[in-house]
Amino acid sequence: MQKKSVSGFFEEFLDKESLFIDRKALLISYMPDTISHRDKEIKQIASILAPALKQEKPSNLFIYGNTGTGKTLTLKHITENMGLVAKQKNIPLKIIYSNCKLKKVADTEYRLMAHLASFFGRSIPSTGLPTDEVYKAFYDSVEKETGIVLLVLDEIDQLVRKAGDNILYNLSRINEELKQSQITLVGISNDTSFMDSVDARAKSSLSEEDLFFPPYNAVEMKSILQDRAKKAFKPGTIKSGVLEKCAAYTAREHGDARKAIELLRVAGEIAEREGSNTVDLQHLDTAEDKLEKEKIFDVIKTQPKQFQAVLFSIISIKNTNNQTYTGEIYDFYKKLCFKLGLRPLTQRRVSDIIKEFELMGVINTKTISKGRYGRVRTISLSISPSTIPLTQKILEEELSS
Repeated sequence: MQKKSVSGFFEEFLDKESLFIDRKALLISYMPDTISHRDKEIKQIASILAPALKQEKPSNLFIYGNTGTGKTLTLKHITENMGLVAKQKNIPLKIIYSNCKLKKVADTEYRLMAHLASFFGRSIPSTGLPTDEVYKAFYDSVEKETGIVLLVLDEIDQLVRKAGDNILYNLSRINEELKQSQITLVGISNDTSFMDSVDARAKSSLSEEDLFFPPYNAVEMKSILQDRAKKAFKPGTIKSGVLEKCAAYTAREHGDARKAIELLRVAGEIAEREGSNTVDLQHLDTAEDKLEKEKIFDVIKTQPKQFQAVLFSIISIKNTNNQTYTGEIYDFYKKLCFKLGLRPLTQRRVSDIIKEFELMGVINTKTISKGRYGRVRTISLSISPSTIPLTQKILEEELSS
């Protein structure tokens, strides 16, 4: 009976008219033909990297901006087009892209270099060799290219946090040892201040050019959503006001286009499951609530106890204005650690954890000048108020386990 009913469900599902034409247009991995509202940035990056097509080493380039501002999308669009031109003109150009946030790829200097060597067909064991030997294998592979190598390291701040900044220094100095080839390093980071903590020696050696991607505003966000919705949904599926509300919500939340597109996709999936012929504001509200809960609960479950303790402190002492100060948080956190039997981290490390929560989109921070009393950083929660009680309860359970 159960088998029959499940089979019947799938048969019925196949017979149903879908709201979607091409669901892939709403996935993070989707690469549009054109990148909207980034003409200025495309021109700047293309100008910086173009010398590679004349076999001249471009400047190292670091691209900054909040999550979902089109950094990776723009760079991939540019490098793909560079690669096509290089192939047509028989120009020796190799482009390597690696995301440093991926586990077991860039959590140590050794693993990153072994991973980069693999792009040249070199197989290096995950452990066991001296790090210098792994570097040499990479150098030798690059030298055999006899051309320009563009090395794109996405989420490079994660690499520096895990493996230290010595790797940046070593990569920046590699060209001194190369005769037939040259490497240009392109770093992408969501953390605009991560280079502040990098050793002065590495900074000087990099001599990079910087480019900042501003957040999308509500008008730009609506335009992006319109383009994606046109590709993804059947005509007339999206009710009036849905794209506007979706754009306004995500523009308020740091202008994250990825979040806006995901929100629209989930709203469409919810509408389809309910058997609706259209996506309306109610589906969008349900999707927003669903994604908000999934995000915060995923953060809670996957973070170490020290991170959970900091987040619990932030939530516990929020005032009526939904804002707290870092000093208040640290005082509460120290008392909490004493109760839990945890060894308190330094205030500087707690500040770093607060920054990471901001990158995750859980909190917002703002620096305020107090005149002669200096500057203070206020912290507010960016999660939905409806999720806070359950979040606090889950944190209590996690911390007491």
